[in-house]
Amino acid sequence: MAGYSQQDFNRSALTLNNGRAWYTGQRAEKIPNGLVGVVGHNCLSLDLSYNELTTVSGVKDFELLQELILDNNKLDNLKTLPCIPTLTTLSLNNNKISNIDRVLDRIRECCPNIEYVSLLGNPGCPDQLTNPMSTDEDDYERYRLYAIHTLPPSLRFLDSRRVTQQERLNAKARGKYSRTIRLIPELIRKSVPSSTHAGNEFDDIYFNIHYTPLPNSLRTPQDHKGAYGKCKYRYSGKNSEGNRFISNNDL
Repeated sequence: MAGYSQQDFNRSALTLNNGRAWYTGQRAEKIPNGLVGVVGHNCLSLDLSYNELTTVSGVKDFELLQELILDNNKLDNLKTLPCIPTLTTLSLNNNKISNIDRVLDRIRECCPNIEYVSLLGNPGCPDQLTNPMSTDEDDYERYRLYAIHTLPPSLRFLDSRRVTQQERLNAKARGKYSRTIRLIPELIRKSVPSSTHAGNEFDDIYFNIHYTPLPNSLRTPQDHKGAYGKCKYRYSGKNSEGNRFISNNDL
C-alpha cells in the first residue's frame, strides 16, 4: 500500500521549489495520498488549481501550510477543511460554492490567522464580473462588510482589494446586518407554477416581467368605470375639510 500511495498521482506534473508545490490541471478529485510523501510535511505553499477537487481533507497532512490555492475546482463547501492555524492565504476563486456564509464561518473556525481570502467567481459571491445581470456594486459592498465582520481580525485582503480601516469600522457597526440575500432557483421553482417554466429551467423573465403588485383582474383597459365631465361643487379651502363637499347653495 505504501508503494501505491507514492504513485497515486502524476509525478511529472508536480513542481517543487523552496517549500512551494504546484500540482495543477490533473483532474484530481481529491488531494493524492502520496503527495505529502514527495512534497513533505513542511510544505509552505500548495497550489492545486484547475483540478476537479470536491474535498480538501488531505490538507491535514501539510502541518506548516501557509498558502493554499484551490482556484478552478468543483468545491461546493468547505466541510472537509481541517484546522490550519498556520494558514494565511486561501484562494477559492471559480468553484461551485453557493452558500458563502457557511464557507466564511468555516474559514473563521479553521484558519484563525488568515490574512488573504478570495471567493470571486462562485455562484454565491455577488461580484459583478461573474454575475453582472443579477448583482450590483451595492451587493458586493454589503458582502464585503459581512465577510470582514465574519472572518478573523487578521484579515488584510478580501478578493482583489485590501481591507481598509473604514471598512473595518463599518463592518463592526453594521457588518452582521449586511448579509446579501440570494434566491436559490431550486426553492423558487417550488413557489412558481410549473407552466411558467420550460424544461425545468429557472426563468428570470417570469419574475422580471410578470410580477406586479396590483391585484389580479379580468377587466381590460377599456372596461373601466371612470367618467369625464364637470363637477358642480368646488372647494375654496375655507373652514373644515368637510366643506369641500358643500356648495354655496347648500348653506
